[in-house]
Amino acid sequence: MTSISLPIFGQGSQPAEQDGVALEYLHMPQEMATYSMPQISTDLNGLDLAQAKSVLQQLQLNLAAYPTLCGPIELTPLDAGNRRFIDELLGEGEVSVMCSGKHNIRIQESVLAGVWRLQTVNAQRQVISDAVEVGIIPQRLSRWAFSRAAGQIDTYWTVVPPGVMNAPPLLTELNAKIAGYRPGVETHTINLSLLPQTEQDLVFLAQRLGGGSVTILSRGYGNCRITATGTQYVWWVQYFNSEDTLILNTLEVSDVPSVACASPEDISDSCERLQEILKVYL
Repeated sequence: MTSISLPIFGQGSQPAEQDGVALEYLHMPQEMATYSMPQISTDLNGLDLAQAKSVLQQLQLNLAAYPTLCGPIELTPLDAGNRRFIDELLGEGEVSVMCSGKHNIRIQESVLAGVWRLQTVNAQRQVISDAVEVGIIPQRLSRWAFSRAAGQIDTYWTVVPPGVMNAPPLLTELNAKIAGYRPGVETHTINLSLLPQTEQDLVFLAQRLGGGSVTILSRGYGNCRITATGTQYVWWVQYFNSEDTLILNTLEVSDVPSVACASPEDISDSCERLQEILKVYL
């Protein structure tokens, strides 16, 4: 009996195209961050960590009582050693946010999902306020994103630029969804990747929607880059693989896209993990 040397399935299992063109396979992301117990620098062991202990105990209460307790816990009064201890213990999770305005606000999810670090930074890049907050997303993020946003998209134009074909009806659709949107209602998503869009269409959409003041990066399998537009409740959401190739391009009408948010289950898990951490370090 003659053995078969070719693989039965997968790459290489099919004959080459007659014109010599080889099939190209999309490179999928290979890694995803997983939780591990934080490692604290040994030189912090001899410090008075009473301030950090008080913060972490309050954080534990907020996690256990969520959503009843979800206000910010101030870190600004902490001395350098206690703040460094908090830095190392909370670490950096998958979601980062930058809010631009009179003062820039940096938001970083910690390794405990649903625990967010919020820092206000002045023009000299000095931290002028520092806090930690429990929630699926920081409470004020949507307000920061759209504080100066237009309530509707301007759809009045006399001439559509050359090459623009499918953008105008999408803007009309978005206006209708914005008008009816209320926090908590179902998100409306337009998948631009599945629609015939020219480069001119995408430029026209961006110009009409305008630019917002919040940018979010969610790192999991690849990257998801989320940008608030200059129009109320409209976000531009783009998914990239590990080689930074755009694989999904969407517009979303929502408070904050769910891909950037933790879940109540995440917060429950973080409550248990913080209990374990406190047993080890405090």
